[in-house]
Amino acid sequence: MRIDVWSDVICPWCYIGKRRLEQALESSGEKAEIVWHSFQLDPSATSDDPRDLPTRLGEKYGRDRAWGVQANAQVTEIAAELGLEYNLDRAKSANTVDAHRVLHLARDLMAAGEVPADTQDRLKERLLKAYFTDGLPVGDHATLTQLAEEVGLPSDRVREVLASTTYAQDVADDQAQALAYGANGVPFFVIDEKYGVSGAQPVEVFQEALRRANADRKPVTLITAPGAGTDDAACGPDGCPI
Repeated sequence: MRIDVWSDVICPWCYIGKRRLEQALESSGEKAEIVWHSFQLDPSATSDDPRDLPTRLGEKYGRDRAWGVQANAQVTEIAAELGLEYNLDRAKSANTVDAHRVLHLARDLMAAGEVPADTQDRLKERLLKAYFTDGLPVGDHATLTQLAEEVGLPSDRVREVLASTTYAQDVADDQAQALAYGANGVPFFVIDEKYGVSGAQPVEVFQEALRRANADRKPVTLITAPGAGTDDAACGPDGCPI
């Protein structure tokens, strides 16, 4: 089984969705190849933005800083239920295009047999933890190189990619593919090119998608939880709007 996932490394619901998918796979006994695709929630973001995360969130969604503080508290509580530690008061603004480019490098090195088959997934996990838990600047080249080295990527190849525009078009193509699928938020999951799951849906929704994907072959069909999409929150269980 292959699962393609579009997400960003600074998307709080993407980390939650990753963990819920993993729980669904474990409980169902399914084995899957997970392929991570690029999606930037804010391509205009910079690492030198002086605003803290609550302020950035409030302004992005036409609210105030207090709203951003509350939104962070809510998602932190949900993450904790899954064993994830969010320290959003330490989160640093970052443009994630370079993180996505290194993820593409990991995928290519896997295909070439130069690194283990789970390297891209482990790098994705490390990048998410770096941003949400460790408060590291995931847009910084030195930080990205260190994180990539931790999961076994050769530092010379990482530095070579970061010093160039390699994989920039792949990042753009990933984003275009998500839109072509009709994704209106991330995370967005496509299972065996048959079923789409939009947002960090409950584990039960992922389990049902896995069951259906095994049962028959159909065009991509969106599976959501009852009442999904009715919450007016800007970024919630149904994903972060594009």
